[in-house]
Amino acid sequence: MPKLTKRFVEAVKPGPKGTAVWDDEVTGFGLRVYPSGKRSYIVQYRARGRCRRYTIGRHGIWTPETARREAKALLGNVARGNDPAEEREEDRRALTVKQLCEQYIEDMEAGLIMGKGGRPKRASTIEIDVGRIRRHIIPLLGTRRVRDITKPDMNNLMKDIIAGKTRVVIKTEKLRGKAIVRGGRGTAIRTMGLLGGIFSYAVESGVIDHNPTHGLRRPKYQVRDRRLSEAEYRILGGLLRQAQKSDHYRLHAEILWILAVTGCRRGEIINLRWSEVDIEGSCLRLIDSKEGASVRPIGLAVIEYLESKRSARTGTYVFPGQGLDNAVGNFPQSWKKLLTDTPLWDVTPHVLRHSFASIANDLGFTEITIAALIGHAKGSVTSRYVHTLDSTLIMAADTVAGYIKALLDGVEFRRNTYTLDRESRRSAIEHTLIGSRPASRLHDYRDEAI
Repeated sequence: MPKLTKRFVEAVKPGPKGTAVWDDEVTGFGLRVYPSGKRSYIVQYRARGRCRRYTIGRHGIWTPETARREAKALLGNVARGNDPAEEREEDRRALTVKQLCEQYIEDMEAGLIMGKGGRPKRASTIEIDVGRIRRHIIPLLGTRRVRDITKPDMNNLMKDIIAGKTRVVIKTEKLRGKAIVRGGRGTAIRTMGLLGGIFSYAVESGVIDHNPTHGLRRPKYQVRDRRLSEAEYRILGGLLRQAQKSDHYRLHAEILWILAVTGCRRGEIINLRWSEVDIEGSCLRLIDSKEGASVRPIGLAVIEYLESKRSARTGTYVFPGQGLDNAVGNFPQSWKKLLTDTPLWDVTPHVLRHSFASIANDLGFTEITIAALIGHAKGSVTSRYVHTLDSTLIMAADTVAGYIKALLDGVEFRRNTYTLDRESRRSAIEHTLIGSRPASRLHDYRDEAI
């Protein structure tokens, strides 16, 4: 057996079935010459009673000297009880990020991935998550092995999304539909949150030992503090009254009005069913909201509106669409057209929701009451109060909805805060005491008892 040198390796002629030549310096280190003339360095060894062969690499990329050093390292690894060939095969079979994401999507659609409150993720949430996986995570990390992902990789991914590296326009299944993927700060924050959940899923499945997103510094959300002033409410009211004269915009204008006086989320009103409207209880009993099933107190102004529309609309939905029995469509496009080229061009349904909560705060209602009015997630303390303060919540809904309705109708108020107006407080107390009878004096009761 000769020593493998560059001159010798290049002089070996291939046989019809290939040729193996072994090095005389390192036992088990050799050269494999294929019939095609390709040459590769190999190591042959025994592990767990089996004879194994491991290919180091091709001649030209590897020299005899570098391949010999690698062979020594591999044989030392074998001496410690490892099997390099088996480890390489495991690496080839290792789960990629794309494969992990596909498994996650499959379990998510089967209801096995829990979201808020320990409930399976909603269909709309699943749709958004799948979009982020396919449009951001897989394009940037899909071919990488899950176990090789590090915290710096996560940091680089976040920076790439913020920088818009995944920016693309995608055609959707809808007629002439397209999705414009821009990336950016908010998308990066939400995508990293989703990816953290996917890696936690991988940890629970035994694919990896730790979550590489833990401890990652993420940008903070930009707090949206846009709210309508009273003057802007009056402008909005005028725009809605004008829009209700148009058959094309009437229903969408009514939805905007309802959003303004209830503080509900856009989807909660667009998809509102008559079965969820409780006129007697003065509330909406939403079957499925962002927080799950939700009871939402609504003011008298909303109750009167719903009563006026109930007899004329016989379908399932309060705001019916053009089909047989479905919810109204094209709302985002209509609201943008209604408000474009007006002082309220930047107003969104979320701004109306935030403004409703701000008006409630201006009127002196507590955070716990406002949370119940707009359907925020409730802690244990809040959930107890929501069931015992029904009359207070309805009064709060009446007050806030009535105040906003008046602003939309063009009314100008001299005050904003109920708690600072003693005349209003005195009137409310007197109204509560009407019809009440004074309690019997204690000594009269004692006399009767004697």
